[in-house]
Amino acid sequence: MEWSIFAQYGPMLLRGFGLTVMCWLLGTAFSMVLGLVIALIQRYAPAPIRWLMQVYIEVIRGTPFLVQLFVLYYGGPLIGLRLDAVPAGILGLTVYGSPYFAEIFRSGFRAVPLGQIEAARAIGMAEPTIIRRILLPLGLVSALPALVNFSIILTKETVILSIITVPELMYQVQRMSTETFRYLEANLVLALFFWLLVETISRFGRRLETRITRHLIERP
Repeated sequence: MEWSIFAQYGPMLLRGFGLTVMCWLLGTAFSMVLGLVIALIQRYAPAPIRWLMQVYIEVIRGTPFLVQLFVLYYGGPLIGLRLDAVPAGILGLTVYGSPYFAEIFRSGFRAVPLGQIEAARAIGMAEPTIIRRILLPLGLVSALPALVNFSIILTKETVILSIITVPELMYQVQRMSTETFRYLEANLVLALFFWLLVETISRFGRRLETRITRHLIERP
């Protein structure tokens, strides 16, 4: 194994990893927010709008992320949507992740005891207040493990962004492999970086879940 190539390509790989983390963070945050909005629309909107949201969920979940990214990046200009590679990648992650997060939130909301919501309505609490003070806190606690799990899945989907020339980690690893013909070292580095990222997210998720659970147990 030739370790000297890392002195030459190390800075390039670190830049690629930094861009991977940025795309993942923004894509996860935006898709989580959009998924939450979709879940609330499905719960409270009129039937035709709920049906449209369900169609959106089924179409996105039923097609590969690679196809969605190609359509967005190369087909977008046909309808006037011209994006650079990085914004297109973040938007692609947002669109791809939002239906999954929407279903996770929907499951979390269904786990909230109906009696608590009915009691809040009985004392005259407004629906936005019920959402803010009952539905969201309790639903998010139930959904937290699934939210963390799908966030980890999204980290691995970032490698597909290299297809549209986003210079993230996979793109830099492919460049390193092409220039040095050291495929083993390059892919070992790729695996190591993603393992570190996934392990960090997993540990953070476990600590957050433990802290929230302890808070709920200690709350009078």
